[in-house]
Amino acid sequence: MGFKMGIVGLPNVGKSTLFNALTKTAAAQAANFPFCTIEPNVGEVAVPDDRLDKLAAIASSKSIIPTRMTFVDIAGLVKGASKGEGLGNQFLANIREVDAIAHVLRCFEDGDVTHVEGRVDPVADAETIETELMLADIESIEKRLQNIVRKVRGGDKEAVQQERLMRLALAALEEGKPARLVEVDADDLRAWNMLQLLTTKPVLYVCNVGEAEAAEGNAHSAAVAEMAAAQGNAHVIISAQIEEEISQLEADEAVMFLDEMGLSEAGLDRLIRAGYALLHLETYFTVGPKEARAWTIASGTSAPKAAGVIHGDFEKGFIRAETIAYDDFVTLGGEGPAKEAGKMRAEGKGYIVKDGDVLHFLFNT
Repeated sequence: MGFKMGIVGLPNVGKSTLFNALTKTAAAQAANFPFCTIEPNVGEVAVPDDRLDKLAAIASSKSIIPTRMTFVDIAGLVKGASKGEGLGNQFLANIREVDAIAHVLRCFEDGDVTHVEGRVDPVADAETIETELMLADIESIEKRLQNIVRKVRGGDKEAVQQERLMRLALAALEEGKPARLVEVDADDLRAWNMLQLLTTKPVLYVCNVGEAEAAEGNAHSAAVAEMAAAQGNAHVIISAQIEEEISQLEADEAVMFLDEMGLSEAGLDRLIRAGYALLHLETYFTVGPKEARAWTIASGTSAPKAAGVIHGDFEKGFIRAETIAYDDFVTLGGEGPAKEAGKMRAEGKGYIVKDGDVLHFLFNT
C-alpha cells in the first residue's frame, strides 16, 4: 500500500517545478504562464528509508526494494474553479482521486515569475483554494440532497444516514469550515468517506521559498506555519529550485550540495515524512538473501491485513506472523541471532503491526 498525493496550487507557484524534481523527470512542463499543466502528471518515487539499507546489509540481500509514493501534478486553479472557471472542473475531478493534498504556496519573491493575482500572499492563496473546494462541496451536497429525498421519505436506512452526514458537512461548510473538521462517529466513518468530499482530504502546506531561504524559511513561510498550526494542518519548507538542481546530481554530489546550502536532507525526505504522518502510515519489512523490501500500511493494521498488502492469498490463508522488532534485528545482527536470543515472536491474527517490524508470514494456500 502506497498513497497518492495531489500537488495543487495557483498557477506559477512552482508546483510543476517541484513535481519535476520529485520524480526526476521533465514530464510536467514548467512554464511561466497559467495552465501549463493541462493533464495531471503522475510520478512514482521511492520512499527513502535508511533502515531498509541496514537490514539489507545484515541479511546480504541481493536487491533492495523500497516502498513507493505517488505524486499527481494537478492543473493550476484560479478563483471561480468551483463554477468551472479556468480548468476548474478538471481540477476538482482530479483532486477527488488523491488521498491527500500537498498545497504548494508561493513564498518567494521573483519579478520574472508572474503571480496570477499580481502579489505574493501565500495565506490568501491557501484561502482561495480552500474556498473553491468548499464551494464545490456545497454544490455537490445540495445536488445529492435533492436526489435522495424520495429514498429518505421511504425510510431507506442508507439514504437517511447519508442525509444526516451531508447536513452535518453542509452546516460546517456554510460556516466557512472544511468538512475535515466535522467529528464523525466510528459507525458513520465508512458512509462519510463514501461522500468523497474534497475538503475531507488531509492537507499539507508546502512553502516554496527561494534558495537562500531553504534552511530557515522567511516571513511568508512563517505566516503559513501560523495558519497551519491554527488549522491543525502540517507544513514543510522546500525550495523547488534546489530540489530540481539536486535531482540532476549524483548521490555524492547531492550530499555536498545540500551541505553547502546548510541543509541536512533533501526536501523530498521531509515531504514524504510529513505525508506519512498526515495519513498515519507506517512501514514494515520483509528481509532475506534474495531481497529486502519495505511495505507501507496504515497505522493500526492487523497482521493478516498487512500480509494482504503482499498478496491477497497471504491474508486469506494467514496462520501467523514471525516478528522481529527492527532494533532487535539490527542490534543482534539478523534473524538467526534474534531468534536465538528469544526476540522472534509468533503473532496471531489479532496482532497490530508496529512501524519497523521485520515480518515473515506463514499461510495456507
